[in-house]
Amino acid sequence: MQSYSEVLTVQEQDLDDNQHVNNVRYVEWVQNISKKHWEAATNPDIRKNMIWVVKNHNISYQRSALLGDELLLKTHIQKTQGPLSIRVVEIHHNKTGQLIVKAITEWCLLDAISLRPKRVPEAIQKLFKGT
Repeated sequence: MQSYSEVLTVQEQDLDDNQHVNNVRYVEWVQNISKKHWEAATNPDIRKNMIWVVKNHNISYQRSALLGDELLLKTHIQKTQGPLSIRVVEIHHNKTGQLIVKAITEWCLLDAISLRPKRVPEAIQKLFKGT
């Protein structure tokens, strides 16, 4: 599974005082789609032994999303090195295709028991390369 995507519609609770999507909501969406991608590509046995934590979020806001907008969220792993993976999440307006947000997030893989960083196994890397 090389990439993962989903469509959502902006709801009233997603808005800030300026009536566009709150930046905190974008962070939630970035985390949620990342988790869904992980869960779609792996099985429960893999997930019980490994967990991911965010090391860094870098989010660039290009446009505002408004109530009722239908958004396409897409994610993929750009690079993996040691215990770290660089994940890209793009949020586009689903009808116009315009980029609204681009997030580049550094995630660190941990052993679920020791909570120590763990090199991303080759088998896991292959799941996200689609090979």
